[in-house]
Amino acid sequence: MDDRMISRIDALEIMIAHQERSLAELNEVVASQWRKIDVLDRQILQLREELQSIAPARDAPEPPPPHY
Repeated sequence: MDDRMISRIDALEIMIAHQERSLAELNEVVASQWRKIDVLDRQILQLREELQSIAPARDAPEPPPPHY
């Protein structure tokens, strides 16, 4: 192989290495975001359950006001 071809192959290998590193970093970001989404989903579910347990008490008829 001539020097020009070797230089091109080296450049391609360097680009691939950078892309692999970028892909790994992006994969970690996506995984981290999914972990956060899972936590938020659990919190929303818990809050929804708390609101549903409060709702029947809130919808109960109020006692009539005292008469003077």
